[in-house]
Amino acid sequence: MAKNLRAKLPATDNLIIHDKNTEATANFVKEMGLAASNARAGEKGFNIDIASSVREVAERSEVIITTLPEPSHVKNVFHAILHPPLPKITFTDPNTTERLFIDCSTIDPTSSREVANAVHSTAQGRFVDAPMSGGVVGAKAATLTFMIGAHSKHGGLIKWRVRPLLETMGTKVLHLGGQGAGLSGKLANNYLLAISNIATAEAMNLGQSWGLDPKTLAELINGSSGACWSSETNNPVPGISQGAPAEHDYDGGFGVELMRKDLGLAMDEARRVKAKTTLGDPATQVYHQVAEAEPGKDFSVVYRWLDSQKGSS
Repeated sequence: MAKNLRAKLPATDNLIIHDKNTEATANFVKEMGLAASNARAGEKGFNIDIASSVREVAERSEVIITTLPEPSHVKNVFHAILHPPLPKITFTDPNTTERLFIDCSTIDPTSSREVANAVHSTAQGRFVDAPMSGGVVGAKAATLTFMIGAHSKHGGLIKWRVRPLLETMGTKVLHLGGQGAGLSGKLANNYLLAISNIATAEAMNLGQSWGLDPKTLAELINGSSGACWSSETNNPVPGISQGAPAEHDYDGGFGVELMRKDLGLAMDEARRVKAKTTLGDPATQVYHQVAEAEPGKDFSVVYRWLDSQKGSS
């Protein structure tokens, strides 16, 4: 995502990045072809700075984009950003008077609204939730889908500031409604993804148990009514989807722990509104077991876990 931002932003803009994992930022600098000694100052033509903290990013930036794993991480990061109040800066556009915070994390809508309230009540900027879908493949190809939650009165903000930035990293940007609505949409999507991933793994496992060739079976499914993202783009069987984590021992991709977290958030929200979800609880149990058996792997590793369960009751 940062690579796509840098590639499509004006050359005069500065991209300031921070990651708690310093190895990640070091790899980013290396992949961008920058010498580490030039990264902080910003090598001519690239303008990339490595910040020492999230606070430094916020102090120096007009727009701050955050992507974090858990609700507690988002709350802690924004506490560090907002306390003490951020210093005033001179904006590139004279018509812009506020910092913009875009949180692309997948957390619960209630926590997101709490953070938004902290930003707005302290008058330190505008906050929108903009979780994304498309996985690592979509992030690399800049084909992500972003789901925005922001009050309708901020329509101009979304049109002129939020949407152009997100379109450097994705192909679809949808405004779903008020604060937190983007996250509600994302959790509904990931609820479906979590279950369709298990169903795809079970179908592929079942077909092979009947003696079917996995490539032919996948071709059948993807040309029929069973086709879905998990069968086409992220097929869990090695040798089916080029570039999928299954091709690399299920490394990379969307971690099974993150899917377990997202499904848990979706189920919490479902219980809050008393929505009936018949497949949610058994799917949650599957991801708990898979996360224990295959920690750190892409969530499509459900397929390998299922194969290991053959014969068990």
